[in-house]
Amino acid sequence: MSLALIDQVRALSVRIRALAPGIERDRGLPEDLVDDLTGLGLFRLAAPNAAGGVEADPLTMFEVFEELGRADGSVGWCTMIGAATGATLGYLDEPVAAKLLADPRFLIAGVAAPSGRATMVPGGYRVRGRWSFASASRHSTHLVGGCVVFDGDTPAPGPGGMPQVRHVIMPAADLSIHDNWDVVGLAGTGSHDIEAVDVFVPDAYSFSLFGPPRQDRPLYRFPVFGLLAFGIGAVALGIARAALDEFARLAGEKRDPLTGQPVAGKPMIQAGLAEAEAILGAGRAYLLGEIADCWRRVSAGEVVPVEQRARLRLAIAYATRSAAHAVDLVYHAGGGASIRASSPLQRCFRDVHVATQHALVSQDVRELVGAVLLDQPVVTVRL
Repeated sequence: MSLALIDQVRALSVRIRALAPGIERDRGLPEDLVDDLTGLGLFRLAAPNAAGGVEADPLTMFEVFEELGRADGSVGWCTMIGAATGATLGYLDEPVAAKLLADPRFLIAGVAAPSGRATMVPGGYRVRGRWSFASASRHSTHLVGGCVVFDGDTPAPGPGGMPQVRHVIMPAADLSIHDNWDVVGLAGTGSHDIEAVDVFVPDAYSFSLFGPPRQDRPLYRFPVFGLLAFGIGAVALGIARAALDEFARLAGEKRDPLTGQPVAGKPMIQAGLAEAEAILGAGRAYLLGEIADCWRRVSAGEVVPVEQRARLRLAIAYATRSAAHAVDLVYHAGGGASIRASSPLQRCFRDVHVATQHALVSQDVRELVGAVLLDQPVVTVRL
């Protein structure tokens, strides 16, 4: 773990907290803050080191995402999306990845869901489609889109008779952004729809997350969907940490109108905060343990088995839900003070519940994991 990097992130977090209300109001990050995040190399955390990336270990990435989520949910989320999406460069030939990373403002984001159509043509694909929830799209230099591959007007067959899915990397300037991110939480992520209309993508800039990466190093042997997802849990845990810290401050300042004593002296308040701390700590420990176990395996050159990949995904979903539960406890205990627009508690409440809605931590994930643990027939490529 890079302690120097974590210290730099913590130092930047002081400024981020001051910017948080404006980030929510403007539904995006200030460009100078994006420059600061870029300057720290945070959008290169998962990109190949040999091509100009950082190729950090997952535990370092977790610490970065959690700390930024604690400062502001939207900043943590955008950084997580940009950093994790950089792992897709491990699926490209090294010279291609190096060409992308040569841009000092490099930030790759996008949507893996196959909402696009990639028609095979000589040398690559003609791509069209519209993808929702493209966080950090306005700040990106490149955008990824998942596509169903077509041979003419016919879907190309993939494994198991399913249509073939391909992911393409496109210059952000070649896509349109539809300003439709009007939401209750994580408003500053700018997760608008993006659209491609007849964009040519060379074959070298396409890959499949369901196939093997080109770079055979530990980070790219880590379960790819776990790598893309664990940051959701990390950011949610950071948001919850901020909520519990704010509640502790509020409980020390808020006075009982009858006795004049701080509400922190009430047993109900004390028990509520203790329960929230336990729930948050359990979710965090479970997730960190599963990340560490998977990292030990891939660092030793081993393949992570399906059951362990399933447990990693379960830990991510559990940590995210645990973070939301912990926030709920202190939000309700805060009473009327929690609902004021000036209160960080209400923003934490809204942000963390938007995080729980991500498809990678949905009820569907728990059903999939349960089927694996019960040795039931189930398609496991999404693990």
